[in-house]
Amino acid sequence: MEIADQRLDGLSRLVGNTPLLGIGLTFRGKRRVIYAKCEQLNLTGSIKDRMALHILKRAYADGSLRPGQRIAEATSGNTGIAFAALGCALGHPATIFMPDWMSHERRRLIRSYGADIVLVGAEQGGFLGCIRMAEELASADPKSVFLPHQFSNQANIQAHETTTGPEIWAQLSEAGLKPDAFVAGVGTGGTVMGVGRFLRRQNPAVQIHPVEPVESPTLSTGCKVGKHRIQGISDEFIPAIVNLAELDGVIAVSDGDSILMAQKLAKSLALGVGISSGCNLLAALQVQESLGGDAIVVTVFADDNKKYLSTDLLQEEPVRREYLSSEVELTSVVPLPPSCAFCGGARSVKLPV
Repeated sequence: MEIADQRLDGLSRLVGNTPLLGIGLTFRGKRRVIYAKCEQLNLTGSIKDRMALHILKRAYADGSLRPGQRIAEATSGNTGIAFAALGCALGHPATIFMPDWMSHERRRLIRSYGADIVLVGAEQGGFLGCIRMAEELASADPKSVFLPHQFSNQANIQAHETTTGPEIWAQLSEAGLKPDAFVAGVGTGGTVMGVGRFLRRQNPAVQIHPVEPVESPTLSTGCKVGKHRIQGISDEFIPAIVNLAELDGVIAVSDGDSILMAQKLAKSLALGVGISSGCNLLAALQVQESLGGDAIVVTVFADDNKKYLSTDLLQEEPVRREYLSSEVELTSVVPLPPSCAFCGGARSVKLPV
């Protein structure tokens, strides 16, 4: 276990402590700032590295994960990539179950880390079929297979309650700011639940909003409805770790609007992020509109655009009258200083205007 501990310590230095950006923009002719955590800068390019690493640390600590065990997980992509990479680094083979409509880049990245991938079609149950197959693999040989159970594992929430949330609070504090709201798309729900719990311990008045696609309002309806193109959120059901009673109102954003916003982030600010990041920025703007233009609203850029090269993110997306992205002009991006807890001292920062 000593070697595993050393490797976990090394991996911990490659995950988290990401920059918090002040995104300067004009919305409907008025100057605004939205704050976004750059989670695309984690080890494998997504926020899921935080959760995967925390689950593996906890599993080593309590003995539920032993050297050489296979990791098996159901995923829409980023979690599978994270467990494949971290498992490889720690000496664990991995089998990843993923719906067959996810991007080709996700499949190739998982395979690049030496993991096995099982693609599951809609006729096999789609995402719920992935979960069932992972559980069947584990039940056939429980001593040889470890299930992270990302959708029901409280360690998922704890990962963000102990890292992402404190980082956001500290980075804003170094700039003399306090958050009024946090918004994030819900895949497993770990991000919005964990960050929300930490921020509300600091200030119970902070609003915490989950985000879903207009085209597939799973959180609002409680079940799979329609189809959407924002990979990584709204995976057919409400995850067990999501408690909507702890959260404020659900924010809905169209997938086409999200694609256009992500395209703007790349073309205007050189921020190569995925579709859910465009979705999160638009959701943050909606919340800021309700609170007032000076409200400090924070979100996450959950992953990078390299996982979407074969998707509609790189195609021409039609603009619709109801889309908000056409009313947004991105003007500047300024990283906030790291917290003294991470870098040893505060530095001054000029926020975008």
